[in-house]
Amino acid sequence: MPELSETEILARAVQGDRDAFGEIYETYIGRIYNYVYYRTGNVEDAEDLTARVFYRALHHIRNYNDRGVPFSAWLYRIAHNLVANWHRDRSRRQEIPLSDTPNLPYRGEMPEQALMDNEDRRGLMRMIRGLPPDRQELLILKFVDHLSNAEIGQIMGRSEGAVKSLYHRTLLALRDEVGVAGSEIEE
Repeated sequence: MPELSETEILARAVQGDRDAFGEIYETYIGRIYNYVYYRTGNVEDAEDLTARVFYRALHHIRNYNDRGVPFSAWLYRIAHNLVANWHRDRSRRQEIPLSDTPNLPYRGEMPEQALMDNEDRRGLMRMIRGLPPDRQELLILKFVDHLSNAEIGQIMGRSEGAVKSLYHRTLLALRDEVGVAGSEIEE
């Protein structure tokens, strides 16, 4: 396919062009997978749900209407709904087993420091997983996908101001949780 703009590729996909949809898939697969993985904490479930996101997108793209928001917001909304259903079906949140956490590459630091850093990251991930789902989603969109507050608002169905407020409250809650965890260690 010659070099087309994303708008042209999307228009072709809406008309049923499978190659155009393939380009959309290649563009967004990584972002959607990361989003789903951070929401589920499980590689197999993330792979399954990501496949289901694109399956639904492929079968419903003819119904897509450009409403002035990025196409990615439509994909994230599908992913959000599938993850919400996944959590509801399991009626509990899963945590990433420590054996599933990725090992960080050796960067020349002392092994003791690397171990402490890994423990700090794991502790932070446990705290984040303890947050309500909307706050977890916000942090993923902000820090993993590097989206703006306006883009996050479109995906989450909130105003930009509501996203800023939720972000501020989330960071305060994490700060307080880190403070509590730090004082427990000192005792």
